Amino acid sequence: MSAADPALAGLPAWWQPLLDRVRAARVEDFTRRRAPGAGAPGQFPPDARESAVLVLLAEADYDGGRSPDVLVLQRAATLRYHAGQPAFPGGAAEPGDGSAADTALREAWEEVGLDRASVTVLAELPKLWISVSEFVVTPVLAWWHAPHEVHPRDPGEVARVARLPIPELVDPRNRMRVRHPSGWIGPAFQVRGMLVWGFTAGVIAGLLEMGGWARPWPQDRVVDLPPSGADPAPDAAADTPASGPPGHPDPPDTRPDAPVDIISRLPPVP
Repeated sequence: MSAADPALAGLPAWWQPLLDRVRAARVEDFTRRRAPGAGAPGQFPPDARESAVLVLLAEADYDGGRSPDVLVLQRAATLRYHAGQPAFPGGAAEPGDGSAADTALREAWEEVGLDRASVTVLAELPKLWISVSEFVVTPVLAWWHAPHEVHPRDPGEVARVARLPIPELVDPRNRMRVRHPSGWIGPAFQVRGMLVWGFTAGVIAGLLEMGGWARPWPQDRVVDLPPSGADPAPDAAADTPASGPPGHPDPPDTRPDAPVDIISRLPPVP
């Protein structure tokens, strides 16, 4: 999009640095993992299933000033994949979808009642591979120019919906890395009763860097995910090798119906 593009009219100033960097984004900016048999990042098996998620940014008053936020939902505990995990709205492509944006917007309507007329799609991030479900996921970046109330439309799929403020996501006190029982380690956020990790946290972490919002945070804060709340090792963006100090020996209750509070069990940020 050019600066004169009508879609950019009326955007808050914080959008432009993010869009400038997103246009040049590569798969490697989000993950080092490759699909099985792929010769290079961005190549996928011919039978991989296409899907899309909606990375929806809005703006609201937080602590006396206008700040961006991102829409995140919490998956229901009964789902086959990613049960109980926070995620972006989204899902598998269907034959009637004309694009990744169509898939993401349709799924957002089905999951949380999002009116697609309230959304301006601005960009697509590189396609990313999710080995757990064998999906190729396209994150669709969009501006929620007319926010409205959203809620879980089917409690069997979605347990909760929240708008997570960017100032709280970049607060060093709310950031950590989590260790999956498989040994995988990746970024995580503890915000408004949600422990956001895996693919979703990786995409958020990448966007915080691209938007110029990220702040230094103690990356040696590593905690273990309890096995009872973990899927197979996620193909999260910005994944990191297993390293760092052991997690807390007594992990908190992370049942999908229980508030998750890992931060309170960690040493305070200096």
